[in-house]
Amino acid sequence: MDSLKFALYLLVALVPSLVLHEYGHALAADRLGDPSPRRWGRLTLDPRPLIDPFGTIILPALALILVAAEAGFVIPVFAYAKPMPLDARYLRNPKRDSLIVVFAGLGANLVLAAVAGIALRFGLTGEAATFAYAWLLVNVFMFVIQLMPVPGLDGSKLLARVLSPRVREIYQGLDQYIVLFMLAIFFLLGGPFLSIVNGLVRAVCTVVAGAANC
Repeated sequence: MDSLKFALYLLVALVPSLVLHEYGHALAADRLGDPSPRRWGRLTLDPRPLIDPFGTIILPALALILVAAEAGFVIPVFAYAKPMPLDARYLRNPKRDSLIVVFAGLGANLVLAAVAGIALRFGLTGEAATFAYAWLLVNVFMFVIQLMPVPGLDGSKLLARVLSPRVREIYQGLDQYIVLFMLAIFFLLGGPFLSIVNGLVRAVCTVVAGAANC
């Protein structure tokens, strides 16, 4: 029952974590001059335009089922949305502003994690503390996994900036295969990938919430 309840808390935390992550991207792009997110309905807190069948439904559902079932193998509770339309030609300073757009989404999750971390530092107890921990965990995982240089995630956009033009073009073309990459890193390369992710999650969690709450 406790694991089922915790899985429910994770689900409740996941929805705003994903929505605000994507809204951060969209709002930054809009303020920096690109009308594409607004034109395509992404400048909204409505989760429906974000839904990707695998990234928003299947992957997080599988992760939550494993948590609820207390399975021996658990994958992070993580979700990603449909790619946000972005036309860098509209940005006032494309090189700088495209970086701001990426970090706006990541920053949203970091702020949400910090809110839960502050609540836990101030001695929250009982079910409220359990929910705050679930909120913290989801947002830290969202932040860390999105930083990974996996095609289709935010980290790939950061890595692409330092690649040669030809390599960058090939690398960015791999975004369409994000489902295959997700399946590979969680189920084929789960050991080494999750070791890296869990180490970074512990580090970020300790910073925002303190070692005692992580």
